[in-house]
Amino acid sequence: MISQLSMSPETPVNLPPLPLKRPLLMIGHGTRDEDGKQAFLDFVEAYQDLDQSRPVIPCFLELTEPLIMEGVERCIAEGYTDLTALPILLFAARHTKFDVTNALDQAKQQYPSLKFHYGRHFGNTPLILDLWRSRLAQLETETVKSEDTVLLIVGRGSSDPDANSDVYKFSRLLWEGSNYKTVETCFIGITHPRLEQGFERALLYNPKRIIVLPHFLFTGALVKKIYRISDEQREQFPNLEIINLAEIGVTPELFSIVREREIETQLGQTQMNCEMCKFRLVAMKSGHNHDHNHHHDHHHHDHPAEDPYADLGQYHQKIWLPN
Repeated sequence: MISQLSMSPETPVNLPPLPLKRPLLMIGHGTRDEDGKQAFLDFVEAYQDLDQSRPVIPCFLELTEPLIMEGVERCIAEGYTDLTALPILLFAARHTKFDVTNALDQAKQQYPSLKFHYGRHFGNTPLILDLWRSRLAQLETETVKSEDTVLLIVGRGSSDPDANSDVYKFSRLLWEGSNYKTVETCFIGITHPRLEQGFERALLYNPKRIIVLPHFLFTGALVKKIYRISDEQREQFPNLEIINLAEIGVTPELFSIVREREIETQLGQTQMNCEMCKFRLVAMKSGHNHDHNHHHDHHHHDHPAEDPYADLGQYHQKIWLPN
């Protein structure tokens, strides 16, 4: 059973006014999944509709168009050279720290008059935690108690240990005070434990119900993979109730977070968490300055077959390398 719980995008949203009328470049991860691409574009369009005072332009880091350079060129064509660039990403992994900034640097090399104000990722915010608590509360029933339920949280997975640890922090924050038997955290790609191992660990508690929570902003190939694996588990354990929550989707909470991040960039308040960045640690050991604006290769998350981290032993050998 898949529970498509989401809040209506028609819910009234009251956003604080913007200090400046600076154009906003909203940067999505990118996916070859058409549903995932459209979900992001719908989110950007809805956010623009809430405030027409400045352009809100969608673009993607990889895998689908328009890419970041195309978004920049659209701004230039409309006469703008001073831009806010905001990564629409939950956690600060390699894409946020390196790949987006590299693409923006390349755009600036081609258009020297450009000025970017780079915003902050979403992170573990109270609004997102409250959103998930609300959705979980809708699943409360008299037939299955919380004490007989395991919450299984599924993150995207990253080659950045700092970002992976933030998923575990999110899981703990959501579990506190929930009365669920326990929470298990797993990932659908790159890092470990994978979703299959997450189910194995959840089953050790002999639950009557497992709630699978995909901590994703929008749908896409990986969210659909979570559903497929959950279906396989249902076939294997027909007497166990397995509920799949939907991804976050277009919600008033996300609009509020985007507005907060946008205002931060306009007031010069954006801060990046670099203390546990593996790239900073490697740079310190080598005696080089830590620069978040250089390029390095990355693996496409939409390619399950191309998985250099599939083997757990190899994963541990590679994960703290700068790639």
